[in-house]
Amino acid sequence: MTGTAESPESTGTLVLAGTPIGDVADAPPRLAKELATADVVAAEDTRRMKRLTQALGVQVGGRVVSYFEGNETARTPELVEALVGGARVLLVTDAGMPSVSDPGYRLVAAAVERDIRVTAVPGPSAVLTALALSGLPVDRFCFEGFLPRKAGERLSRLKEVAEERRTLVYFEAPHRLDDTLAAMAEAFGEDRRAAVCRELTKTYEEVKRGPLKELAEWAAEGVRGEITVVVEGAPEKSADDLTPDELVRRVRVREEAGERRKEAIAAVAADVGLPKREVFDAVVAAKNAARAAP
Repeated sequence: MTGTAESPESTGTLVLAGTPIGDVADAPPRLAKELATADVVAAEDTRRMKRLTQALGVQVGGRVVSYFEGNETARTPELVEALVGGARVLLVTDAGMPSVSDPGYRLVAAAVERDIRVTAVPGPSAVLTALALSGLPVDRFCFEGFLPRKAGERLSRLKEVAEERRTLVYFEAPHRLDDTLAAMAEAFGEDRRAAVCRELTKTYEEVKRGPLKELAEWAAEGVRGEITVVVEGAPEKSADDLTPDELVRRVRVREEAGERRKEAIAAVAADVGLPKREVFDAVVAAKNAARAAP
């Protein structure tokens, strides 16, 4: 266990509170109590938090400070000191759970390092809501957050998970959605199924389902609102599909994503359950064939 001079009994508590992703009626009942009783409320946007408290009919009892991407690093030590001094610090972001593609991770890590108690008020989640509405497999999934803004980096990141069997969940800005869906169609295949979930729990909630190519064409017309994209995982390859060319293709995808050839070969071998030597031989044979070609 990470140890410090302070013990959990002598310090305060950090509370991560989920907030509505759209409909304020979805606010967890405990949220109002925590807002009223916390010694310090750290909010991603103090103005949005004020609107939330007004909608909930609650008066914040403690000190309110801003805690957003721009000041997260600088403000974390201040909040940790308040916790060490015995304060109950409530962290709220604009929507959903703090630290999930929102500010919070640094504060949680710093609190854990100081042996400070961390707890949560569970609340609405765009990730789980979109996953449940997508109509895609939900037994195994992975959350990939926001993709890089630059086209090349975005495509490389997607190629890294092109063979991922689990359902994939992404956040995306509406003005980049068409480019992202087009890049997904290139990396995953045009026929890979997906769902674009827009304005979840809000008045104009919409879930658009279909192959990636069709969704990219739809998004090119312009889409507005908060966006969560859910993508079907890669289909299972049968033994007949694992030809030398397929093994070489998988290695190439990983190399293009930044892995060294040795690492890519080992990863592909592990993924498909073959000896590394067999994958290595396929790569060498393809290289020799390319050299011999006129």
